[in-house]
Amino acid sequence: MTQPKITLIGGGLVGALLAQLMATRGFAVEVFEKRPDPRRTGFNGGRSINLALAERGLQALRTAGLADDVLQRAVMMRGRMVHPLEGMQSLLRYGVDDSEVIWSVSRGGLNMLLLDAAEAAGARFHFGQGLVGADLNARSIRLIDAGGVQRQHDASVLVGADGAGSTLRAAMNNYQPLGQRIEPLGHGYKELEIPPASGAERFAIEPNALHIWPRGGYMCIALPNTEGSFTVTMFLPAHGPHPSFESLPDAAAAGDFFRQDFPNLLPLIPRFAEDYDAHPVGGLSTLYLDQWHVDGRALLIGDAAHAIVPFHGQGMNCGFEDTIVLADLLAEAGRDWADAFAQFQRIRKPNADAIAAMALENYVEMRDSVSDPRFLAKRELGARLAQRAPQHFMARYRMVTFTHLPYAYAYERGRAQDVLLEQLLRGSTNVDEVPLEAAVSALEATLPPLPPLRHG
Repeated sequence: MTQPKITLIGGGLVGALLAQLMATRGFAVEVFEKRPDPRRTGFNGGRSINLALAERGLQALRTAGLADDVLQRAVMMRGRMVHPLEGMQSLLRYGVDDSEVIWSVSRGGLNMLLLDAAEAAGARFHFGQGLVGADLNARSIRLIDAGGVQRQHDASVLVGADGAGSTLRAAMNNYQPLGQRIEPLGHGYKELEIPPASGAERFAIEPNALHIWPRGGYMCIALPNTEGSFTVTMFLPAHGPHPSFESLPDAAAAGDFFRQDFPNLLPLIPRFAEDYDAHPVGGLSTLYLDQWHVDGRALLIGDAAHAIVPFHGQGMNCGFEDTIVLADLLAEAGRDWADAFAQFQRIRKPNADAIAAMALENYVEMRDSVSDPRFLAKRELGARLAQRAPQHFMARYRMVTFTHLPYAYAYERGRAQDVLLEQLLRGSTNVDEVPLEAAVSALEATLPPLPPLRHG
């Protein structure tokens, strides 16, 4: 019996992991990637060089047998190190202890590891092959190489893992409208770098944290890299009055702004002027689709189906979770591609919509709320309830980041818990004024127990 064949468009993180999982399950997998092979030419992703890996992504990597290899090349982040404009920095832990942390991983290093694993499993990669168009009736695609030469390729079943700007999505939308909506955030980002420190200490600031300089309406963050540097990302409104990228057209204007608003960060970035003028402003948008597939002929996965803003650190993790669900559905469905694709959308779309909403909310939290007394009071009361009644209360961030509870459940449960915390605090920021036993009783009477939790 011949192997079922699948053609993947996109050899990035999600495409490479899906290729490995499908090849391991006995599928004949061919992958077409428009960029050159990063293992031969060096990685040039054009986007953030490091990403936050959490439990959902780790579980997918465990399934692929790759989690240990990845963690050996990652830096642990225990929580958010908050740097206010005035006052002392403070660490807000993500979880209860070091069993609940996230990991800073190199996008390029992870991509290359996944490519090696997929090829070892039997997937075939074709680099420098960009998708020009897809004829879904004829079940064929048209490709173009770096020299401009085009060719046809038979592709009876297509999966698009070619990112937020997916060419396959455009072809599918031309064939059958997908109900596409792209909602720009109105804010952009620019990357800078804190280089490794000289001497015995490799890191110039605390290595095991995600650093945030919240300024209400805008912010900077920094993620550690294994060699001791930090990738700094500045998020600002794209247009409008100061501060915005429009009001900071060059390094001279930006340097004056940093001296005023980020005075402790600027000295850590010795190449500030060079980085600022050399690095482009990136855009931030959320992608929504009503339809992720065209019957059994083509399906979108990861950012190609549901690109989100990066403020919950879940884009990659959500895409990796997609691959596990899809690989299992296809292995069970045999050749009933249409049913498998429909089930995939039914299972994943509500969760993709939920994490999109939570990522947008988390931007406000990171840039503003982390230094807001009301937010900190709710956070402290929630931590006390979680300790006293763990079967009934878990912070939404922990549900999203450290369990496998569906995103949609975490979103709704988090909203219900937030309403309860507001009621218990009654506008106060003094958690000690809330009688804990009465709060626990109110919690248990208001919300049902949490579902069984699945951790890695």
